[in-house]
Amino acid sequence: MAELVRTRFGDESTAAEVVEGIDLGGKRAIVTGAASGIGVETARALAGAGAAVTLAVRRVDEGERVAADIRSTTGNDDVSVAPLELTDLASVARFAGAWEGPLDILVDNAGVMAVQELTLTERGYELQFATNHLGHFALALGLHGALAAAGGARIVSVSSSGHLRSPVVFDDLHFRFREYDPFGAYGQSKTANVLFAVEATRRWAGDRITANALMPGGIATQLQRHVGGPEYMEQARERFRAAGVRFKTPEQGAATSVLLATSPQLEGVGGRYFEDCNEAQVIERRDAMTISGVAPYALDPDNAERLWEVSLELVA
Repeated sequence: MAELVRTRFGDESTAAEVVEGIDLGGKRAIVTGAASGIGVETARALAGAGAAVTLAVRRVDEGERVAADIRSTTGNDDVSVAPLELTDLASVARFAGAWEGPLDILVDNAGVMAVQELTLTERGYELQFATNHLGHFALALGLHGALAAAGGARIVSVSSSGHLRSPVVFDDLHFRFREYDPFGAYGQSKTANVLFAVEATRRWAGDRITANALMPGGIATQLQRHVGGPEYMEQARERFRAAGVRFKTPEQGAATSVLLATSPQLEGVGGRYFEDCNEAQVIERRDAMTISGVAPYALDPDNAERLWEVSLELVA
């Protein structure tokens, strides 16, 4: 077993702090879901370090407002916006097809959590799995040539401690037979985010592409809109306070994403899961209060290979 990656940063570190002193001049980055939450601060930190950043967003008008703010606060004018709807594979194909030149950093940040009613896409795919995993999977495939051209590209897959709620249930990905569970579906999609990083690193090693997954932490953003928003987060704070869990600001929540995208320590390192700016321990069991560590099934190479093959069929 490879030694766990340890850094000098922790749960209180911000995105700006982890990228301080790193020059991303000449690098190009895409951040999905960059119109709100930790996506904004991820994009801001990358732009602040000199990268040319594209905000891949559903709502272009909101993206443009964020881009203007990032340009103003960083002094970097090379911040652009492009439309991307992850549940629409035609939209994903258009985005990838329009990209020209190499791509150094792809941050798969966009996501949806705990949609209360079973919701299917036009293709009949469960919405959270389609958004959080399949859309990003198709995007990475479409941008593979650009990532390979960069020579040492990094993919950052934003997962969650929610992955501890469920493995990928290959026999019923879209809840056609089992009872729909909003957080179970979310957990399945977040496990898929980790498995993607494992298999992408293995398959694309010859292209010098690495991928890592992460848990950003508890941050109040639009992600919680399906479960009560601020009220839900306040209840969660109270519930986890006794366990010593601290919630984060968006700037702190973006730190691990930015670390994986930029840190020299992660050069050539892939297929791993991080939290609080450090690689997480594998845990063998959890209870209701467990929100740290990574499940063995999320790092299992056989699961990762199987998911890749299934995903290829689903996005074809």
